[in-house]
Amino acid sequence: MKRRFLAVVAAAVPLVAAAAVSTPVSASPELAAAVSATTVSTGASATATSATATSATATSATAGPSAFSCAPAGIPAPAGTAVESVTAVAVPAGTFQVPGEPPLGGFPVPDVPAHCEVTVTLTHPGANDHAKVNVWLPQAGWSGRFQAVGGSAYAAGDNGAGLAAAVKQGYAAATTDAGVGGALDTSWALDAAGRVDTALLDNFASRSAHEMALVGKEVVAAAYGRAASYSYWNGCSTGGRQGYLEAQRYPTDFDGIKAAAPGVNWNQFEVATLWPQVVMNETRTYPTGCEFDAFNRAALKACDTLDGVADGLISDPQRCDFDPRRLVGTRVECDGKQVTVTAADAEVVRRIWDGPRDVNGKRLWYGLPIGADFRYLAASRTDANGVTTGVPFVVPAAWVATFVQKQPGFDTAHLSRAQFDRIFRAARAEYDQVIGTRDADLSAFRDAGGKLLSWHGDADQLIPTAGTVDYRKRVEERMGGAKKVDDFYRLFLAPGVEHCGLDGGKVDDLAALTAWVEQGSAPSVLHATLTTGTGTTVARDLCRYPMVSRYTGHGDPGAASSFRCVQPPRH
Repeated sequence: MKRRFLAVVAAAVPLVAAAAVSTPVSASPELAAAVSATTVSTGASATATSATATSATATSATAGPSAFSCAPAGIPAPAGTAVESVTAVAVPAGTFQVPGEPPLGGFPVPDVPAHCEVTVTLTHPGANDHAKVNVWLPQAGWSGRFQAVGGSAYAAGDNGAGLAAAVKQGYAAATTDAGVGGALDTSWALDAAGRVDTALLDNFASRSAHEMALVGKEVVAAAYGRAASYSYWNGCSTGGRQGYLEAQRYPTDFDGIKAAAPGVNWNQFEVATLWPQVVMNETRTYPTGCEFDAFNRAALKACDTLDGVADGLISDPQRCDFDPRRLVGTRVECDGKQVTVTAADAEVVRRIWDGPRDVNGKRLWYGLPIGADFRYLAASRTDANGVTTGVPFVVPAAWVATFVQKQPGFDTAHLSRAQFDRIFRAARAEYDQVIGTRDADLSAFRDAGGKLLSWHGDADQLIPTAGTVDYRKRVEERMGGAKKVDDFYRLFLAPGVEHCGLDGGKVDDLAALTAWVEQGSAPSVLHATLTTGTGTTVARDLCRYPMVSRYTGHGDPGAASSFRCVQPPRH
């Protein structure tokens, strides 16, 4: 279904030719000399005072080179913002070197086609923020589609890898930095007085993604002479949370939203992922990564055949009732030494899998999925004196220390159960309305014709998979049951897959989403390539929740055709 193209009444900011030349983020040194640019700066006079929605007719034909302009004119500012500057840069075809360090950056994206990069810098008057919207426009072969790319951890947007991939697929693509830092940077969170910068937090939590959608579509329409036929969101982790929030708060921004491993229920899962540190600190027991791996291997051995065949995957972790105490007394080899698993080790694993509970034993949230790597959330180190302490994962540690406690140096490695309980409740009280992303009412998104496609790895080591299932169940309760919700929102769980582990072409999620949006063909499965617990690569169809994969009884266990999707016994 085509959406109404949203525009805002504001002072137009034309992109006119100027003498200044800027180098685009995607230009490698050898391409810099080939770059051409146009630049214009504006002041607060560009502030939008009102917004109006206008319809724009879009055809499905691919825009040809003659229709393209790398100097689109008349880019308005979204309501409540001012445009500070606009640049447009023509970039030749070539290899894009993603900035940063692995795994988020530091790798090349080859064969990126010639494209135009437009950067619009927005500010909210009085907030002293500077949020950049980056739009990449293929000079030829545009599919007529617009794709917005989400962020990761504390980065609100993409570092160029997603934009490059989208342009290679014929999309016009956009992202925003929301005026904040990189994935692990929270230096922006507190002002000089030690108070949370609510303007920047609002940017990161919600409004910058929405404003990017508005600006990105305007840039596309100006560059190609027509609006995009369809608009899509593409994100995982923080990007997944942003996609869900778009559906909840800005239901007409996108026709289709792909939101993987979403950080919904933000305050619950962020604080909850410190629970392994609480358990280890409370018990003074710190199993090594090697010892934790032994528990996961034992769980896989115990539950592998629940899907009818030993294929190195736990296809339905909810049915895996492996008791870690069964491993007590077992000897495992770690770093060339024989180590005996203790009852204390098993109790740590049991409580981490069980998930956080308050001082009275009431469940607060979900635990680490069985089979997920312990090394991120249950890390520890031993100093030269033989003293072992926990090493909290940086993302939840920063949320608790900086945003909740407002003390960046706050010690999250030695939280007591009572402290954890108080912090959990404080985070929800202060931030659920800002960034919780919990609203189960998706009726406006449904009524606008939107489609939400989501997948989550069953072995996600950073965001508990059960939290996404919890959200889906609450939507069903709110909106008339599973069948009605399936008309516009489908969730797929991926056996053995870690956090965002299917990104990079290992699943046909975007293809499935575009077919659903543009042809009305709702996906019953997603076609994926999985890596088993033994390191084998297999083809598998991801089943639509709540169905699970089961072996047919014959055929190659590495082939998707040897499995079918069935209702799990608990349903």
